[in-house]
Amino acid sequence: MGDWSTLQSPTDGFELAAWREPAREARRGGLVLIQEIFGVTAHIRDLAGQFAEVGYEVIAPSLFDRAERRFEAGYDAEGVARGRAYSEAAPWDQVAGDLQAAVDALAPPVFAVGYCWGGTAAWLAACRCRGLAAASSYYGRRILELLAETPRCPILLHFGRADPTIPPETVAAIRAAHPDVPVHLYEAGHGFNSDRRADYAPEAAKLARLRTLQLFHRAAGGRDSGA
Repeated sequence: MGDWSTLQSPTDGFELAAWREPAREARRGGLVLIQEIFGVTAHIRDLAGQFAEVGYEVIAPSLFDRAERRFEAGYDAEGVARGRAYSEAAPWDQVAGDLQAAVDALAPPVFAVGYCWGGTAAWLAACRCRGLAAASSYYGRRILELLAETPRCPILLHFGRADPTIPPETVAAIRAAHPDVPVHLYEAGHGFNSDRRADYAPEAAKLARLRTLQLFHRAAGGRDSGA
């Protein structure tokens, strides 16, 4: 049921593509679904459909459009290299503006969820975007770059204990800087939520999704005032 639409960044006026799914049940809210480094892949579009099935109107912005329109890479070494290069070339200020466009395109309450690079972008959105009620971040390795920023809305962080890209000291640094932010550890590696990846851990994915939906449900009654 989903289709491509267009968003306009309030920061620089750039028009980027976004995958949009209407809520298929009674609408619970809007959801900004933030991609991995691989782009708005079939996996991300499938996730959008899964959230739509439980009542969320979903927008998944194509955040590397300035480099390549509707970028979508495979999970091989070439895909990782291209995705990493595009992610490293996207300044956080630019990403925040694109995410604000997605938030603004949805009626409240609005939530955000992101995976891998998108997990860090979900933290960024929680810290900078106006109008978010809550956010959920999966294995956001680069949160360390934004550790001085404070979320303006409730946020959950999900990490795999066996993730070689996010060692225990990284998680400890995040916890020390933000002791009030819930951090959940799972017996899993990096990318455990994706059934397209070798580290897919269905039980961890199920529990993290449950916690995410519970947070959104609790936060639905109040959203960031924008102050």
